[in-house]
Amino acid sequence: MSQQPYTAVRDVMTPNPIVIDGLATVAQAVELLREKGFSSLVIDRRNEGDEYGLLAVHDIAEHVVSRNRAPERVNVYEIMSKPAVTVDAGMNIKYAVRLLMRFRLTRALVLDKGSVIGIVTLRDLTLRSIAASNSKDAPKSDG
Repeated sequence: MSQQPYTAVRDVMTPNPIVIDGLATVAQAVELLREKGFSSLVIDRRNEGDEYGLLAVHDIAEHVVSRNRAPERVNVYEIMSKPAVTVDAGMNIKYAVRLLMRFRLTRALVLDKGSVIGIVTLRDLTLRSIAASNSKDAPKSDG
């Protein structure tokens, strides 16, 4: 079995996620998602003892659009996933893939010293993992 090179989650994540308050409306969240071109948002903690939440487009589709609810009348805290699964920025991507697969998730928040610094997706982790293992086996070019 070949050994895969070590790649940290921080090298694969999307940095600087959008963080919003749980009282924001889904309409406000959708506007931010459109504006930034993201598919998920971080819901901020209310205090140090609280946990981060995560809102994905899937949540909006499932809990607002498919139920014909008005996005201006639904707060993000009502439909977010909380607590969000988190991974440490220094975690090896192969373990992050295993964690997400174990819980059948597609994304996780990336923490560094307790603060959110990014979001990582199963897609990005998997593609990077395969690319890293293939580049190890590829012949070296001298120019």
